[in-house]
Amino acid sequence: MEVLSPGHDGTERDREPKRRAYAGAGIPVYVLIDDYDGHGTVTVLAAPRPDEAVYTDVHRVAYGIDVIIPEGPAKGFVIGEAITGPARGA
Repeated sequence: MEVLSPGHDGTERDREPKRRAYAGAGIPVYVLIDDYDGHGTVTVLAAPRPDEAVYTDVHRVAYGIDVIIPEGPAKGFVIGEAITGPARGA
């Protein structure tokens, strides 16, 4: 699980290069808890295709909505309001 790094360079690195690197390495799940997108979102990426360095299952929800880790060592772990805080206004 990754909480995005502060600053423009950190968030861009976490959203793209790390995502591709983790998918390419076959990491089963990559989670981004994103305070820096203006709304607060949790993105769960699963089902990596290492040959293409992409995740084929992408699930994105706003803070305050439960999302369950679908596979890997944290399978079944719930990321919800207790972790992210409540939903933010648009």
